[in-house]
Amino acid sequence: MKYDAIIIGAGMSGLAAGIRLAYYDKKVCILERHHRVGGLNSFYVRDGHKFDVGLHAMTNYVPANVKSTPLPKLLRQLKLKAEDFALCQQNMSAIRFPGRTLRFNNNLDFFVQEVVDNFPREADNFQRLLRTISEYNAFDLYAKPASTREVLRSIIKNAVLIDMLLCPLMYYGNAQEDDMEFGQFVIMFNSIFCEGFARPEAGVRKILEVLLRKFRDCGGELRLKSGVRRLRVLDNKVDAVILESGEILKADNIISSAGYIETLKMLSNFNEEAFQVNPGRLSFVEFILILDKELADIGYDTTITFFNSSNKFSYHKPRKLVDISSGVICCPNNFQYDKRLPEAMIRLTNMANYELWARLSPEEYGTQKAHWLASSLEEVVKCVPDFRDSIIYSDIFTPKTIYRFTGHLGGAVYGTPDKVKTGKTHLENLFICGTDQGFLGIVGAMLSGISMANLHILQKGL
Repeated sequence: MKYDAIIIGAGMSGLAAGIRLAYYDKKVCILERHHRVGGLNSFYVRDGHKFDVGLHAMTNYVPANVKSTPLPKLLRQLKLKAEDFALCQQNMSAIRFPGRTLRFNNNLDFFVQEVVDNFPREADNFQRLLRTISEYNAFDLYAKPASTREVLRSIIKNAVLIDMLLCPLMYYGNAQEDDMEFGQFVIMFNSIFCEGFARPEAGVRKILEVLLRKFRDCGGELRLKSGVRRLRVLDNKVDAVILESGEILKADNIISSAGYIETLKMLSNFNEEAFQVNPGRLSFVEFILILDKELADIGYDTTITFFNSSNKFSYHKPRKLVDISSGVICCPNNFQYDKRLPEAMIRLTNMANYELWARLSPEEYGTQKAHWLASSLEEVVKCVPDFRDSIIYSDIFTPKTIYRFTGHLGGAVYGTPDKVKTGKTHLENLFICGTDQGFLGIVGAMLSGISMANLHILQKGL
């Protein structure tokens, strides 16, 4: 079987790349080693409860009449309509630090006023930052990396405000410890503060169903339970894709969303000493809790809270199994739906250490999950009404779960900090999209797949 393109991985970026290519009559096959699409941004049912994983909210939300931002551009590229995703806006989200809270919704002016009210001496400096962000081309694939902390310190003088700006952007799309590449900062700032959060009432299922249906309607082929064992290399190209079943497939181009180093390790001639790749170190644990009442009914209608309880915000691999000093509290029910969701739910996310989790015995693994759920809750109820007596069911995924469903070494959710922005590898027909290409978040991942398909395959035919 010979294809114009084989795409490795049926996550958001792989599906978007597949749609883009199949729409233009390319013969495309997406290979997914699991039985379901989505990667970490997926869903499952356990004991009758429906769970989303990965997606808290879709960023980059804008009203239907806005045309020039990433989400409408994405929809045009995929030949979709805004109503296809049926997005519902957030209520209000917040960044909570000791003694300070910055609220934000899908209106930048509201957030600007929050900053001015909480940090009046930084009002002019914050306007300077907004101008710097608006003038920066974050999508320049050849831009020299710059330190966000250095840029922010040159403009903003208050260290707490700097940390409060970084906290949600790092948690939602940063692979670098304690700093952030400025282009990525600009992308995430725009996607969260200038645009905003929304979610389909049906959660990530809705997004995946739309993408999968569009891919198949365009004539694309999806093969589930089809993991790649090896990429056979010949004459500076991938000559064949060898599946775990032993089947051999051929294609003119290969686009991989499996991660840069993970893709290199598939090569038949891979030599670890020849590639100095910096593996990602940042992983997370998530506690998903079903409640017998909605938090909005006891006075808490915030959609997402990014919190930090220590004197300084730290964003690095913890020395313990979990770092509960900061995290994300997401209430999927607190979006502006037409009707209430079937179940009340809350999701808690903290940074975690993959190596320590991977060393645990099965008995210790279960014990530690229970311990860290209790510890995380102790910190979380300082930010929200105490809901612990309302918990009727819980599920937990750890860095080991992330590794199992993404294949990312070390359970690194955001991959390597050294992004391959051009998507190019040393082989003529092998390209990277998704996390390690560098456009992160749900919309960013889809734009990554589209951009790489356009740049490396479709534009060659022009």
